[in-house]
Amino acid sequence: MTHDVVAAAEAPANRPFTPGRPRFEAVLVAAGIAVQIGITLLAAQHQPQRRDIDGYGVALLALAIAALPLRRRWPVGVLAFAFVTTVTYFIADYPRGPIFFALVVSLAQVVLTGHRRAAIASIVLGMVAFTWLGPVLGTQDTPPIGGVIGLGAWLVALLSVMELVRSRRERAREEALSRAESLQRRASDERLRIAQELHDAVAHNISLINIHAGVALHLFDEQPQQARDALATIKQSSKEALVELRSILGILRRADEDAPRAPTPSLARLDELVARSNAAGLEVRVDVEGDLNNLPRNVDVAAYRIIQESLTNVARHADRADAVVRVRAAADALNLEVLDDGSGRTKPPELPSGGNGIAGMRERATAIGGSFEAGPRPGRGFAVRARLPIGDAP
Repeated sequence: MTHDVVAAAEAPANRPFTPGRPRFEAVLVAAGIAVQIGITLLAAQHQPQRRDIDGYGVALLALAIAALPLRRRWPVGVLAFAFVTTVTYFIADYPRGPIFFALVVSLAQVVLTGHRRAAIASIVLGMVAFTWLGPVLGTQDTPPIGGVIGLGAWLVALLSVMELVRSRRERAREEALSRAESLQRRASDERLRIAQELHDAVAHNISLINIHAGVALHLFDEQPQQARDALATIKQSSKEALVELRSILGILRRADEDAPRAPTPSLARLDELVARSNAAGLEVRVDVEGDLNNLPRNVDVAAYRIIQESLTNVARHADRADAVVRVRAAADALNLEVLDDGSGRTKPPELPSGGNGIAGMRERATAIGGSFEAGPRPGRGFAVRARLPIGDAP
């Protein structure tokens, strides 16, 4: 859909004539014949002082109309051709009538496609040719000054109206392009959000699986019961990872919108998150102050994912697998703190990291106007701290 909008917005206004527009062009030519030739022939019956219209005069009018379907490909060329045929008809002193139909249509195409110099030049040349060329050649009388002024005013008004139409079309095209760019940015932001959600949802469970797999291998022979428990945890963690993965992919396929398979990430599930971490061998203590039940949706999800990713990093990198999670809900902000007593040094993990853990947490915090910091604690361990604004807080 976005691609279609962009393609429509970027389509050039002077695209060549194609077989996709035959009906409009046929109607235009038919209208030109009826107006420029038909009405002029009727008007000629009431102009005995003019030269009788003959085959040559009709041919001049018809040729200008016949060139109109080519104006999309060669707008300036068709305008020049219509100008020459119309001026030739006019100075030959043939009967007057709506003989400017083809010329006006050609001029409009030139203006709308942005050839402003050609349009202005045709207006100036038209003012001179239609006013003075006939008298110079001796085919017409010198026009009165009022007629010259009236013709000039009519030409200026015609050009002004065409410029107004062109301006509105340009504005509409720019607005369509702006909407398309906005849709593209929103789609890109949504892809980044889904990618981050996928990383946060799956990486935590994969890390727990990795830890329990190591425990199971280590205790398989000596303590089979603990190895069995580790395998049971692996089974549960892998199931949860698959559920979350299917839920996120279901959003992309629009298959799970009515019945999502995974619970919504929320601090209401903090106990479940801690329980899974404790089952994986971490010793996690939680300290919560304030009401967590009425948090804005974006703050609630960001806080849960930051804590989840922090515990994942503890499981991957800390020498000592214990951590403290502190959550403080104030009137203007939600403050998070995840501390571990490990070394604070990154060790080569058995499971490769996604590479965007801390960066992803920082992006989540800053995306909602919050702040984030992470780094080694004085003496020993590592600390993750985030401040997420609530309501109108900055």
